[in-house]
Amino acid sequence: MDKNLVLKKLPKVDEVLNSTQIQELTEKYNKSMLTNAVRESIEDVRLMLLKLLEKGNFVFEKDEDDLKKHVISLSITKLSKSPYSLKKVINATGVVLHTNLGRAPLPKKAIDRILDTASGYCNLEYDLEKGARGERYSHVNKLVADITGAQDALVVNNNAGAVFLCLSALAQDKEVVISRGQLVEIGGSFRIPDVMAQSGAHLVEVGTTNRTHIEDYEKAINENTALLLKVHTSNFQIRGFTSEVGKQELKTLARMHNIPVMEDLGSGVLVDLGHYGISEEPTVMDSVKADIDIITFSGDKLLGGPQAGIIIGKQKYVSKIKKHPLTRALRIDKLTLAALEQVLMFYRDDMLEEIPILQMLSRPIDVMERQAQEVAEKLKKVIGENGSVSIVDDESQVGGGSLPGEEFPTKAVAINIKGLSPDELSKRLRASRIPVIGRIKNERYLLDMRTISTSAINDIVEMVGDVL
Repeated sequence: MDKNLVLKKLPKVDEVLNSTQIQELTEKYNKSMLTNAVRESIEDVRLMLLKLLEKGNFVFEKDEDDLKKHVISLSITKLSKSPYSLKKVINATGVVLHTNLGRAPLPKKAIDRILDTASGYCNLEYDLEKGARGERYSHVNKLVADITGAQDALVVNNNAGAVFLCLSALAQDKEVVISRGQLVEIGGSFRIPDVMAQSGAHLVEVGTTNRTHIEDYEKAINENTALLLKVHTSNFQIRGFTSEVGKQELKTLARMHNIPVMEDLGSGVLVDLGHYGISEEPTVMDSVKADIDIITFSGDKLLGGPQAGIIIGKQKYVSKIKKHPLTRALRIDKLTLAALEQVLMFYRDDMLEEIPILQMLSRPIDVMERQAQEVAEKLKKVIGENGSVSIVDDESQVGGGSLPGEEFPTKAVAINIKGLSPDELSKRLRASRIPVIGRIKNERYLLDMRTISTSAINDIVEMVGDVL
């Protein structure tokens, strides 16, 4: 079939813009948005036709009106999608702290606090009692102290920033001793040795990858040693013939040499996760009780709050860190503080049921089974003879560089659409008005119930219907 004859049937931009369906949208969208949508749609149809014509034996039976209707429909679909690059998605991967999807979802009350704080002025750095300039960290200091028992606190943009700031303030041009097995790499290829080098501190590795003893630390200490650093390997595990130095033992050695101990906990656990069926994970309070001088951890991992790096510890060290010039460059804004304050209040008041990630981690299997049945029944009605739907047993993960190796039994809905591979189905659902992010396992497209809220069920069904 003659390619040019087929492509000539494509409608012109003005022809589509003047159609009744597009004209009805002029009050909702400006001309530029309408024109761009129509141009993109015509180009999409053109590329589709070229792809079909490449098959050789393809017979094109559509006329100009059919193509025009298709372009109009495609244009309206494009316009209905969110114009924003950063948008809400449905996490159906089962990974609770999915770094690429924004990690911990915030509690409803924390979101309300953000809206309230953002809608006007606030006392971010204003002391209402004194009527003078105040400190932005005062809004969380007492909360952190009440929960952890720490003397003082400081909050920065993230945990990597917290570690960087602490090393810059306490160990610049001096030596920091750390076990070789704790030289971790976190997301985005950021490595502890690199962070340390940029801070101006000099790395001193001791021990081996799998075994480090207290004698190794003791031999490395000299007059230029500023810190003993302990890093919790929250994103990997070393098993078998291993040995590491405990907090108490390290602190005893440091006290003998009048050197502070700093610990990077990473995930920032504030509760005993054993209640959630999770194997032993060190808490922030464990480190405070061990008299660790400086402790850093994340706000948006297992703590379940906004992205933040929380620094707690002895007042004399935290005060020195607060005065460092980098503190201003790494400081957090009022919206993060508002959300973090609310999340910390839930911990203080023992209202853990308000924190979404803790609820997802502890979701009973029977609850997920009922939810899977509801999703499956609704999808079967939408898919009909075009495919199949089934419920499968699977495993969920925590993610976010937390609890490596931990897997949780879950229920997932497997979808098969005739004529669509799992990869193609995944691609189309990602392109939906509300993007749905599932996972592919054993050549099946899965929707994991652990991370799907009840309110998202109808949206998922609608998006699958749009794909069909």
